[in-house]
Amino acid sequence: MRYQVLGTTSALHDDGTPVALGGARLRALLAVLALRAGRTVPVGVLVDEVWDGDPPADAVGAVQALVGRLRRALGHAAVASADGGYRLCADAEDVDLHRFDRLAGEGARALQEGDAVKAATLLDDALALWQGPVLADLPDRTTETARWDARRLDARRSRLGAALALGRAEEALPELVALCEEHPLDERLQVLRIRALRDAGRAAQALAAYEAVRRLLADSLGADPGPELRALHGELLSPTQPLPVTGASPRAPAPRSPAGLE
Repeated sequence: MRYQVLGTTSALHDDGTPVALGGARLRALLAVLALRAGRTVPVGVLVDEVWDGDPPADAVGAVQALVGRLRRALGHAAVASADGGYRLCADAEDVDLHRFDRLAGEGARALQEGDAVKAATLLDDALALWQGPVLADLPDRTTETARWDARRLDARRSRLGAALALGRAEEALPELVALCEEHPLDERLQVLRIRALRDAGRAAQALAAYEAVRRLLADSLGADPGPELRALHGELLSPTQPLPVTGASPRAPAPRSPAGLE
């Protein structure tokens, strides 16, 4: 059985056919359990997260009834009772959220180690798992959503960094521009955008972009650009080597387009 919480909560049989899950609370229960796959979730936590601070009169009984419905849908062995709570009998790899986390981490490490082709493949696979808002069926998902959305943004940054390393600056630019508009104070994204402009042969635009970011940081935060931005500015003012040629190395397979990106 596979579980999806990167979008509407769902369960899939091994052959890919979906399990019929009816009701918002049943999907919320599965989301809470899948988030902690393989670990026991106390009844009190289930009540808090499924009913969002408005528990029924007989909360324990309501959880038991809901777990019974989930077992009928997934199979009795899918949810175990243990230590005052319930556990989804699944490995982390069976849940798309945790699979995304593993793939994104491996992709970021591959990029740090200089293997941009491997990084691009892993990060594409990770981002392709996102089918909608994370944990969409939890009534109150603010904290978890912020955490995983930040993790997704990290993966998108790394994927775009891989694109630049593969000489695909021109292709990466539209997405970088859109992300920088969405996160204007994110210096790591701004570094990638300015690098992409430089690598695409647009040095004057790169310098203008740096100046715009410098003013934005001063006006919004009263701060100067960080060391990475300043170092990049120095490279733009005094280039020590020819600009890279746009286009991937002929010896490297062309990576797929970045996945899961709006």
